[in-house]
Amino acid sequence: MEKTLVIVESPAKAKSISKFLGRKYFVRASMGHVRDLPKSQFGVDIENGFAPKYITIRGKGEIIKELRSAVKKADRVLLASDPDREGEAIAWHLLNLLEMDAAQPCRIEFNEITKQAVQKAVQNPRPIDMNRVNAQQARRILDRLVGYNLSPLLWRKVKKGLSAGRVQSVAVRLIVDREEEIGAFVPEEYWTLTASLQKENGQTFTAKLHKIANERAQVGDAAAMQKIIQELENVAYRVAAVQRKEKLRHAPLPFITSTLQQEASRKLNFTARKTMLLAQQLYEGIELGSEGPVGLVTYIRTDSSRVSETARQEAAQYISERYGSSYVPEKVRKAPARGRIQDAHEAIRPTAVYREPDAIKQYLTTDQYKLYRLIWSRFVASQMSPAIYDTTTVDVAAGKYLFRASGAVLRFSGFMQVYIEGTDEEEKETLAELPELVEKELLKQVGLEPKQHFTQPPPRYTDATLIKALEEKGIGRPSTYAPIVETILKRGYVVREKKLFYPTELGILVVHLLKDYFPRIIDVEFTASVEEKLDEVEEGEQDWVKLLEEFYGPFQETLNRAEEEIGRLEVAEEVSEETCPQCGRNLVYKMGRFGKFLACPGFPECRFTKPLLEPTGVPCPHCGGEMVQRRSKKGRVFYGCSRYPQCEFVVWDRPTREKCPVCGSMMVLKSVRGQEQLRCINETAHSRETPLTGAAAAKAPAAGKAAAGAKPAGGRKKAGTAM
Repeated sequence: MEKTLVIVESPAKAKSISKFLGRKYFVRASMGHVRDLPKSQFGVDIENGFAPKYITIRGKGEIIKELRSAVKKADRVLLASDPDREGEAIAWHLLNLLEMDAAQPCRIEFNEITKQAVQKAVQNPRPIDMNRVNAQQARRILDRLVGYNLSPLLWRKVKKGLSAGRVQSVAVRLIVDREEEIGAFVPEEYWTLTASLQKENGQTFTAKLHKIANERAQVGDAAAMQKIIQELENVAYRVAAVQRKEKLRHAPLPFITSTLQQEASRKLNFTARKTMLLAQQLYEGIELGSEGPVGLVTYIRTDSSRVSETARQEAAQYISERYGSSYVPEKVRKAPARGRIQDAHEAIRPTAVYREPDAIKQYLTTDQYKLYRLIWSRFVASQMSPAIYDTTTVDVAAGKYLFRASGAVLRFSGFMQVYIEGTDEEEKETLAELPELVEKELLKQVGLEPKQHFTQPPPRYTDATLIKALEEKGIGRPSTYAPIVETILKRGYVVREKKLFYPTELGILVVHLLKDYFPRIIDVEFTASVEEKLDEVEEGEQDWVKLLEEFYGPFQETLNRAEEEIGRLEVAEEVSEETCPQCGRNLVYKMGRFGKFLACPGFPECRFTKPLLEPTGVPCPHCGGEMVQRRSKKGRVFYGCSRYPQCEFVVWDRPTREKCPVCGSMMVLKSVRGQEQLRCINETAHSRETPLTGAAAAKAPAAGKAAAGAKPAGGRKKAGTAM
């Protein structure tokens, strides 16, 4: 009996597809990449067509030995790495290491790990797609050309240990530019006016000042507003126009990689890295009891919202059975045209829509369940009818002033029965139902509410909005968004505080240096154009070596000029008032893996460091000391008593001065689905959650900037810990 060896990246994936293949097949895992450019040397021969020097990744020798042994036992070998450029490159490296025939059809790919998809794939192998491989090689070499030339320059001119990346530097620039916009922003005052109006039968509603003498209402100061209020004292209020419409709200499209990362950030508070880690687990397969390992979602690196006809029909049948035929749209909705996309895979969706999240919840971790439910709900909603609102717009004339009231009533919930998309902006005012009004109807004014406002600067980036900006500007591709975010954090160029990105002094200095001397490297449009050229390489429209030559010539000239012109740059360190107990110098703030900490400037002679403990102003319930913010070994924020180790009281959530009305225990702030709640640390006494409103909200201490460098919480009592 002929034997076929199938090689995938991970043991989880191997386990999942094994059950779909018969005794003629055996599956092994390469554990990801097996070859790469060397870390200790440049690894690219610029003089000979940018030929890369690949070496076996350290620690992979035994795996390769086992794979070679398996190849000898097989009559045929199929390479089933992920269906994208990186997966194609992994397959190509395996083909070379295992000395396989490059002309043979040995490459298979599937968008979902289901029996039908896997069996179809093994019946239709193809040769390695060298256009995809070359696109991946070109990206890898471009990044090496930039990183291994720019980084040493930064070491010599700024400080040791710095690094610069081709795409990551542009992401840092976006954050730095936004911070400078915020710093330069000058708020402008403006006023709004809301009128409370009453019908003859006593029904009231509110309307906002919309126009003054047929011009858009713009009120700049209190004096102008006071004049308007005076003029409105003795005028009649009459309904000028009533407009009623039916408004459709269409379902959001199913997830692509970027929108999944954005929505998981908004709704689940997941970082991009965490989202992709969990999504990969769902894709590769989860043990579902007697079913064994099952791939729950389709491939999770995609820029296409396309859905297969089979999946669409299955969803329509499910929706009809579960919600009724009115929830199935009459026409298939087409995704609007976007910029250049690869469209290699379907949207991210469940592999079986009938596999409801709650039915398999027992087999999933809490976070896996949350993400699967998000993907499942979004897909089902995307295949449902639009929601229908009855909207009413009423204009009320008062002399030369025109007030406008808008109302809406949900007539048919449609997709909103299942899912409502999150938003990065502040929630808009909810439109309530208006009373029945007719033109020329007289109304009584029962109150005028003027309100002062100031224009706001653009918001800082979050994971969601940064990924959205990268996608819109054409920077990076689905597989790169999460690594970009993680890299700029790891390098200390930005910090994430309360979901917002702030540039560090180091990040600002490096961006300005790159702007001055390497404007193309840091230019958004140039970086986007390189991404397009890489897409052209994949499509066979561009030669990858020529792409590298066109990039490297001007880059090398700029590098030589910068080496001559840039002097030594110093990053000014922020000095604290605390002194070093060992040598008496004032401690300075340093940036570590987990944010700021205090260190002696006398390093390496004096190596004293200490954690930066942020006070909360809340007394410890055990000993009366102050609760301070700390960080664990893995960088997770927790709160402990400042008298540690004498007092070992700790909690994971931010403590407040509020006491539980039931048992008198400490209340902590817990974020639940984006809403902060007061939560009692006593887990067993009673129901612990209380909405954070009114006086309680006012008393809750504001969470300050994250501290870092704290000693780990290992070994301490986890009193009141809530996960």
